[in-house]
Amino acid sequence: MPSRFEMANAIRALSMDAVQKANSGHPGAPMGMADIAQVLWNDYLAHNPANPHWANRDRFVLSNGHGSMLLYSLLHLTGYGISLEDLQNFRQLHSKTAGHPELGYAPGIETTTGPLGQGLANAVGMAIAERTLAAQYNRPGHAIVDHYTYVFVGDGCLMEGISHEVSSLAGTQGLGKLIAFYDANGISIDGEVDGWFTDDTAKRFEAYGWHVVPNVDGHDPEAVKAAIELARTNDDKPSMIICKTIIGFGAPNKQGKEESHGAALGEDEVAAAREQLGWPHPPFHVPEDIYQSWDATQRGGEAEADWDARFARYQAAYPEEARELERRLKGELPTALTSEKLIEDAQEKGESLASRKASLACLNELGPQLPELLGGSADLAPSNLTFWKGAKAITQSEPSGNYLHYGVREFGMAAIMNGIALHGGFVPYGATFLIFMEYMRNAVRMAALMGQRVIHVFTHDSIGLGEDGPTHQPIEQLTTLRSTPNLSTWRPCDAVETAVAWDTALKRQAGPSALVLSRQGLPHQARDKQQLANIERGGYVLKDCEGTPALILIATGSEVGLAMDAAAELENAGTPVRVVSMPSTDTFDTQDADYRESVLPRNVTARLAIEAAHRDFWFKYVGLDGRIVGMTTFGESAPAGDLFKHFGFTVDNVVAEAEQLLDDAAV
Repeated sequence: MPSRFEMANAIRALSMDAVQKANSGHPGAPMGMADIAQVLWNDYLAHNPANPHWANRDRFVLSNGHGSMLLYSLLHLTGYGISLEDLQNFRQLHSKTAGHPELGYAPGIETTTGPLGQGLANAVGMAIAERTLAAQYNRPGHAIVDHYTYVFVGDGCLMEGISHEVSSLAGTQGLGKLIAFYDANGISIDGEVDGWFTDDTAKRFEAYGWHVVPNVDGHDPEAVKAAIELARTNDDKPSMIICKTIIGFGAPNKQGKEESHGAALGEDEVAAAREQLGWPHPPFHVPEDIYQSWDATQRGGEAEADWDARFARYQAAYPEEARELERRLKGELPTALTSEKLIEDAQEKGESLASRKASLACLNELGPQLPELLGGSADLAPSNLTFWKGAKAITQSEPSGNYLHYGVREFGMAAIMNGIALHGGFVPYGATFLIFMEYMRNAVRMAALMGQRVIHVFTHDSIGLGEDGPTHQPIEQLTTLRSTPNLSTWRPCDAVETAVAWDTALKRQAGPSALVLSRQGLPHQARDKQQLANIERGGYVLKDCEGTPALILIATGSEVGLAMDAAAELENAGTPVRVVSMPSTDTFDTQDADYRESVLPRNVTARLAIEAAHRDFWFKYVGLDGRIVGMTTFGESAPAGDLFKHFGFTVDNVVAEAEQLLDDAAV
């Protein structure tokens, strides 16, 4: 039977061979962490290569995703659908083995990693999801949700600010089934990190409230095993195992140096490493006895079969809970969800109120119907209005709730929500002011990249927030959100459009949504049944005229009311005007050509867009000859009414712009 060292060398050999063939990649981390991975994946990790989506599997996250060949080697060796040919195509177009682990490219990849620190944040989210789901569904004698979350992190992950945010929250939450392995090799791209990273990591994580196992020899399997055993006994704290490793272990001339971090070792060094490691096999060859020692299909199948039997007993004892849990894990919404009725009721009530308040009304109606909703806010719940009347805070002592107080941790919140969504069983939503999307931008992008159903609630959506001034008034953020592929952005104009936004966000399974909501009150808009039905198409004719319009006003959010008032004045002066409300530009863009033509006919070139955000986005709808009432500067500190007047968001200015547009077109 092969030794642990020989099994670990299979990872090292495959990793350095793949990087060498691609002449691109990071061999150092896989070679350095191979011994740790061998112990974890062979002695502890509960997983089934035959069913990578087994609900009760342990989650494994490679936060230092540049070391992707470590994960690809593990998946190949243990029996997942990654072949030797896939390893040989490392970093090539359309390969399963991309430069960094990409969710959906190959079975067994739990999350896309690469932006350092976010994998750790995802793991925190997964651990929160596991513990909360267990608290909601486990019963005495029936531990149906019961698994660990393991995460590998490097120096870069711990230097990134997001690691502070999420590790602090993980300690406060007491996530005892979260175990992190810190690859403390002391090397980053620029060289030895002690020139720029001298934190006492052990004390830092102890201060967060973690259980720390320091000074573990990452190349001693028995020491690694003892550390894992110790970590698993601490069920009231997350654990950080600090492993001292040698980057590029086995490469005699480059181990322990930055040269092994982010480039192929070179043919001569690969040959020298083979000799030093005692690995005489040719590139991409693993002996059969080593394959057999790594193969996890039998024990994985047995572990899942045992869980299936336990779940069957749970079903017999708690049939309703079992059905609900299965539904949630499949990501299916309740068939009796009354979100359509919510939209109809909002239209019938005709309330004029801030869209953030309309959003809370939606949550109060939808929350009781959706136990999978897991909300939160970055310390702004009273302003974001996300703590609905049935919300219950998740704490270490009461983990069965449905709402997380994230604290002032916007970036951490977004990345944790990604982990919650990836785990399954929840639809996470989280809130902050729109301007603070900037703090969480990369995690919002990662949700879109991974196609996860995450709902971002962004309130205080414009200069209309007033006195807090330009530091808090968003200008360019809507353009950023709208330009992000696979992110659906909604800026509703009243309670009805807000209800539609929530409905579409909940039903959208293949990507995240951003709901951009006002602080100030918004007037209700009258609609007929067809207009009501067309809201979900992203843009629709809210007000039309007899015959062909001379002018089309396009607006979103709080500016729709302004457009309606301006249209009334223009029509009183004899100008036929159409008003288009476009709460979701990306949704409108996906409609068929005939529908888009019916809303914005090509023969009407006089178009004016109105939005209290950066103006340049709107040229795609008004054309170069159109006009835009928008922002070109940052805001100012003043009451909202004064600001709207100062920046030209008034009926008089919109009418003047429209008349000038028509005059120019007539020349």
